[in-house]
Amino acid sequence: MALCWALASGCGGDTADLVVRNAHIVALDGRGTTAQAMAVKDGRVLALGKEQEILNAHRGARVVDVKGATVYPGLIDAHSHLLGYALGLGRLNVVGTTSYEEVVGAVSKASPGASGWIRGRGWDQNDWADRNFPDRAPLDSLHPDTPVVLQRIDGHAVLANRAALEASSMWEVGEVPCGEVLRRPDGTPTGVLIDGAADSLLARIPKPGRAEKQQALAKAERNLLACGLTTVTDAGLDWADILLLDSLHQTGDLKLRVVAMANPTRANLDSMVAHGGLRTEKLVAESFKFYMDGALGSRGAALLQPYDDRPGHRGLLLQDPDVYRAQLNEVLEAGFQAATHAIGDSAARLVLTMYGELLDGPNDLRWRMEHAQVIHPDDLPKFGMHAVIPSVQPTHATSDMYWAGERLGRARIRRAYAYQDLHGQLGMLPLGTDFPVEDIDPRKTHLAAVARQDANRTPKEGFHLDQALTPEQSLLGMTLWAALASRMEAEVGSLEPGKRADFVVMDRDWLLLDDPHEVLSSNVLQTYMDGKLLHSSQTSVAP
Repeated sequence: MALCWALASGCGGDTADLVVRNAHIVALDGRGTTAQAMAVKDGRVLALGKEQEILNAHRGARVVDVKGATVYPGLIDAHSHLLGYALGLGRLNVVGTTSYEEVVGAVSKASPGASGWIRGRGWDQNDWADRNFPDRAPLDSLHPDTPVVLQRIDGHAVLANRAALEASSMWEVGEVPCGEVLRRPDGTPTGVLIDGAADSLLARIPKPGRAEKQQALAKAERNLLACGLTTVTDAGLDWADILLLDSLHQTGDLKLRVVAMANPTRANLDSMVAHGGLRTEKLVAESFKFYMDGALGSRGAALLQPYDDRPGHRGLLLQDPDVYRAQLNEVLEAGFQAATHAIGDSAARLVLTMYGELLDGPNDLRWRMEHAQVIHPDDLPKFGMHAVIPSVQPTHATSDMYWAGERLGRARIRRAYAYQDLHGQLGMLPLGTDFPVEDIDPRKTHLAAVARQDANRTPKEGFHLDQALTPEQSLLGMTLWAALASRMEAEVGSLEPGKRADFVVMDRDWLLLDDPHEVLSSNVLQTYMDGKLLHSSQTSVAP
């Protein structure tokens, strides 16, 4: 097989720029291909094969000896929020706080940013002894005149002090479409706003400028390359920010490949249609991201039956069905891809029903459902019937498992985070992290997918281990399947002749680990894009 690849690519008469040798190359092409060496020319894979064959065919090439290390295709995050993560690196981080008091302590040490606001993200009342939503009172005392707003870990709720509520004109707001303002007994806001109400407040904060975004993206890129990520999907951007990414790619200030999903505003729809989307070597913008419901942690996910821990409440639908159907029609007619956030079984049913009406059976449009956390058994076959791709984030399962059963009850939790069942519908399952909701680290994605445990080996028997993915499925979910889900498989996702030479050098093969938890101690040694070294754990490489 290796010799055939080398001959078919014409490598005998076409000297490569780079040869990677003494390697354990796992192509992740869906055929189980491995090799000892790889030749690269003009940023693309030229050939893979046995070491001596590749070396003999490319005697003039620069040779890199990886000393027996494992080589994978560049890893792909199929669902993330790149710009949000980047900007968040300069804001208050309260992820992992174990009490509201700890959050307040962090805020007491924070200073306002360029906007004059103190902004942060990461609190999760489910991690506290008191799992009730917090009240703004301590933040009011700390900062009576400075606006403070802290997004919940899932991004679907915020905690704001009175100054922030007044500055955003949310203090006296009444009912909010597709959202909720939690209130004290006297009717005043507690400071917690959910979904549409949270979005309304955030939209009124002064926006960061180009220079701030560019600086933030540069730092984010360094972090992601260090994790072996070469392509990420930003699930929800405006056209102006898509153009910003394109301009940074053109100047070389951003090298990371980005799949950009546009927010479905009228202005974005018009711009995307007018330009026919955007596809370059580094950027693909040919899809729209819709939100059908909120998140399970803030009880915004739309359920068919009420929450077990909030009787009578079924969550929130964030889309008007008629408007949603009309927008999907526009997307379909323009040849774009639709991707819809749906976490609860009610939201998932609505999305699958509307997709089915428009797609009407097998197709290759690759419309997606993002998260797909709770699916009613009657709706599961609809993924296969209409070729709808479920895009999931394994670390959501191991983050939510401590409290999700309280929300859903014993029957529904058994059909939540059902990754093996979802994989069975189309024989593929793209994986992401939803960062900054979860950590950017693909090692954690792999552990959660394969072991269904946290880093402390909890639960001992695994969280519904029957839904675990195999190690190969997990790696394919972060490479080839993620590329297929974004219609990029001709360029990235596997190491094959003609594809981009995006690859990562690892100190061990995740497919051969005796214990899945060993993945957490594995290391990315080098990350290459287009055959160029952009990250090394041993030397400093400018991105």
